Amino acid sequence: MDTHTLKSVSDLPPNFRSAFTFRYFNSLQSECFPLCFHSDINMVISAPTGSGKTALFELCILRLLSKSISSDGRFLHAKGALKTVYISPAKALVQEKLRDWNQKFNSWGISCLELTGDNETYSSKNIQDADIILTTPEKFDAVSRYRVSSGGLGFFSDIALVLIDEVHLLNDPRGAALEAIVSRIKILSSNHELRLSTLASVRLLAVSATIPNIEDLAEWLKVPTAGIKRFGEEMRPVKLTTKVFGYAAAKNDFLFEKRLQNYIYDMLMQYSKGKSALVFCSTRKGAQEAAQKLAQTAMTYGYSNPFVKSREQLERLREASPMCSDKQMQSYILQGVGYHNGGLCQKDRSLVEGLFLSGDIQVLCTTNTLAHGINLPAHTVFIKSTQHFNKEKGHYMEYDRSTLLQMCGRAGRPPFDDTGLVIIMTRRETVHLYENLLNGCEVVESQLLPCLIEHLTAEIVQLTVTDVTRAIEWMKCSYLYVRMKKNPENYAIKKGIPKDRVEKHLQELCLQKINELSSYQMIWTDTDGFVLKPEEPGRLMTKYYLKFDTMKYIINAPTGYSLDEALQIVCRAEEISWIQLRRNEKKTLNDVNADKEGRLRFHINDNKGKRKKRIQTREEKLFVLANDWLTGDPSVHDLSMTQDANSLCSNGSRIARCMKEYFIYKKNYKGTISSTLLAKSLFQKLWDDSPYLLKQLPGIGMVTAKALHSMGVRSFEALAEADPRRIEIVTGRKYPFGNHIKESLSSLPPKVEIKVEEVECQKQGVSKLAVTLTRLSQPLVSTKRHYADMIVGSEEENHIHFHEKIRMDDFSSPYSVTILVERPQQAKVTVKADLIFEEYIGIDLHETLLLKKATNNKVNYKSENRLPHYYPPMVDVCVVDDDSPVKSGPPNRKDQKDDMPSFKLIDEDSEEEKEPYVTMEEDDCVILNEHTVFDHIRQKAKCFPSLGTLNPTSPASGRSTLKRKSLVKNSHELDPLFQYDSVFRSPTNTKDIKQTAQKITTPVYASNGKTERPFSDETVFNYIRKRSKNSPILATSTIEDHITISSQERRNTKTSPYTSYGSLPSVSAKIPSIKSDASAEMLSFDISMANSSNTNLEEKKKGSCSQLAGKSNGSDPFLGFKSIFSFL
Repeated sequence: MDTHTLKSVSDLPPNFRSAFTFRYFNSLQSECFPLCFHSDINMVISAPTGSGKTALFELCILRLLSKSISSDGRFLHAKGALKTVYISPAKALVQEKLRDWNQKFNSWGISCLELTGDNETYSSKNIQDADIILTTPEKFDAVSRYRVSSGGLGFFSDIALVLIDEVHLLNDPRGAALEAIVSRIKILSSNHELRLSTLASVRLLAVSATIPNIEDLAEWLKVPTAGIKRFGEEMRPVKLTTKVFGYAAAKNDFLFEKRLQNYIYDMLMQYSKGKSALVFCSTRKGAQEAAQKLAQTAMTYGYSNPFVKSREQLERLREASPMCSDKQMQSYILQGVGYHNGGLCQKDRSLVEGLFLSGDIQVLCTTNTLAHGINLPAHTVFIKSTQHFNKEKGHYMEYDRSTLLQMCGRAGRPPFDDTGLVIIMTRRETVHLYENLLNGCEVVESQLLPCLIEHLTAEIVQLTVTDVTRAIEWMKCSYLYVRMKKNPENYAIKKGIPKDRVEKHLQELCLQKINELSSYQMIWTDTDGFVLKPEEPGRLMTKYYLKFDTMKYIINAPTGYSLDEALQIVCRAEEISWIQLRRNEKKTLNDVNADKEGRLRFHINDNKGKRKKRIQTREEKLFVLANDWLTGDPSVHDLSMTQDANSLCSNGSRIARCMKEYFIYKKNYKGTISSTLLAKSLFQKLWDDSPYLLKQLPGIGMVTAKALHSMGVRSFEALAEADPRRIEIVTGRKYPFGNHIKESLSSLPPKVEIKVEEVECQKQGVSKLAVTLTRLSQPLVSTKRHYADMIVGSEEENHIHFHEKIRMDDFSSPYSVTILVERPQQAKVTVKADLIFEEYIGIDLHETLLLKKATNNKVNYKSENRLPHYYPPMVDVCVVDDDSPVKSGPPNRKDQKDDMPSFKLIDEDSEEEKEPYVTMEEDDCVILNEHTVFDHIRQKAKCFPSLGTLNPTSPASGRSTLKRKSLVKNSHELDPLFQYDSVFRSPTNTKDIKQTAQKITTPVYASNGKTERPFSDETVFNYIRKRSKNSPILATSTIEDHITISSQERRNTKTSPYTSYGSLPSVSAKIPSIKSDASAEMLSFDISMANSSNTNLEEKKKGSCSQLAGKSNGSDPFLGFKSIFSFL
């Protein structure tokens, strides 16, 4: 375009002219000006790097803002009503645009919001109020996924403009996220319910480097022919010169790239000519090593350093060097050399970029991340090796043309240089590939297919896809559908098939993914497979941005898995599958796994359970690396493995949080506890048993934590009691450092206490638990919120009975919940109440409740037409040793029928006049306890004028004891009772039995007119005790009770819970199988006292003789009363 047709900034409204610092737009900008500022059509623009495409974005933003200008020229802005979304693949480019646009638009009241991994301080309100949202594809996708339940997609209806930078990166594996969110915007804009919103007329503008298939992008974005703009190299403001050098190959790609470092310095001296230079390296470590090599070489020249030209420059470098937190970088900066990669913190990246732009740093070694849009031009660009390590495929690959063009686009600085130079260093056999590099790049293909199932799940979860028809429609909105029609072979479709066949293949592909999701219960489908609804596993996979294979690992995990098994699942996750086991790392990892000092919590073991001597897979590397890192003081200091460990911890924490929520959904107690602890440990990079837990506090690093550890301060409680002056002495710091350290404890959540106890419950077979949470300290006024999970579960069943997420700062204390727990068939139920804090390690609370219950035989009561019985027949008793075989059984008595008395003490008397008899069945049981027995005894023994009761112990101790007394009474005191004993042994007829019983129980009237009992309380009970010695056992009934054991007591003692209860030991026994003929069924009883020792019991048993089938280990002491008082 001729210069006389260039558009002037004065063509803009007066309010917007201050947005540009120049007077005229260049040729490219002038040609696009009418479409960008005077129309609302979609556009796609292909132009070389550095041709001024950023101004086109700003013109489109001004076009949108012009709708807020009133008729009198005033700018009337409604906050967040018309949103612009800027999407770029690089965080650094997003941050650069954020700084630039804040300066330009902030004075107009336009608010800009950054949504990247470096900014986590935003809220839903920030998103709603923002006018310009600058984001990366992955972050924008994750934000809209995560906040869908709380209206996270609400701001979509306000989106009026979408700006896509570097759209040719659709060809990169990361391009799938970009394709997914643009397809989401497209399908939502066509939603009938949103036809009146701003989104219905959303405008799309995409720019890219020179690409051959720009028409495909135009078809995908629905761009009219007028909106397609293609510009060639003639639009580049600085002419580029490319030189390609070929070198002999090495044994492997790693050694080849390392060898090229030896040529960099000489090439700089020959071609850079003292001007700024960028050296692109394939890895972060390669960039650091290249900078180190150049700095060491420059240092040998002393004051003749070619990268430092003046004393003023040296002074500025000396001032900037201490400001860098990277120690190695500090020494490089002094030599005029630096490096730049994603591993640097934001502060260091900004410092290096500023020094390079000012010219103080002359050589900057960096990775290809800097090539994607960051405005750091240089006179000379060196591309050290044309191969890079592909994380997904696990081996070295050639750069794609678009990435190389981005690197080349950094060469040449329009204000300072007329030309730019690109030096490409590659293998000899690939030189011809790059000689005509600047003529174009490869065709942009879709990368959505490999991760189609994850993005389809996200759309189902967000309800943008509700049925199969809508799912197919969403796929047709993708770039995948466009390229599938143009190049079917690339997507596993035969070449030359008709268009309708491609569409049918797309439908089959969609149904295949839906069926796969349904098979893992991630979505729900109706019987026809048409309606689609999200299930909880699908929601979790979408919320935590996990891959489908990783979610399958979680779903297929064992139910009662442990902490190390949880870590193994994280190490197998697809999100970190790009981390490889390098050859030079094996020796270090083998030494770490050997763990001669006993530092590691878990190890890699072989099939025999011994520690493996050789680490052979990347999963084993990650497992060892994680264990070393979580000690708090890792022994691995290699840069590459440090970066791998950081990636493992950041991704692993996210995966473990998903595991936690999944196991809560599945009510899996052990899985929830293990994954919750692992998520916190990976987040804090500490195990819960690490001696350096104080590193979690702000202001305490590794050096201070070790110093505090040396003085015995290893926990938060110890730090609270420590002397601030002693802390300063040990750490070598000055006053008031000790006070600041102690003040850091205020960042912890308030202290709380958790208690769990059993309360009375009317329902049989159900325990009622009360869990109480009490705040012990008042929360401090802070903007930080503390959350904790209260989990109540049982270990034996591995089941969660209750879960609640609690905000620890403002819950109403005391906070109590009541839980009903069904008692299973086990003899013991362990109920645990855990309060697990979301962020901090070492302050979790655990309480344990033991519920005891033994399974009993039930008693079935049946009735028969027969005379009532008052006395049991004679039973000879013989207790057999546990290891002796039992052969005898009850005698067969043909002269007796089923004459059995009723022993149903705790039930109401039968309304009929006939007495029931008892049969034993394994699936029945009668539960007797202390209170029901004695209440019934009192009710039945009304014939005793003043029968004394046993004295229970005080309720404060919660114990009840029965003490055995020896029979020391005279025989004349027992004669009447022994007369009854003879009747008891040899019953004659019903009349005699009744008369004898009447004689025993009839009161005697004294001469003074008062009634007296024939026998005292002590006489009666002594007789009962004597008779119980030779009584066999009917059944056992373990008294139900509970014992609360704190987590500290459980760790310190292994005493049986019964000993802490004291008086009523739970004696388990097998129920004897009592068999008889049709004429009789023999019952047996035991009235062993609770405090009798097992030794005395065994001696008494061995002295008895009978024909009882079965064996006994003990019984409930109250069952004896059932037999002795039956005659009442």
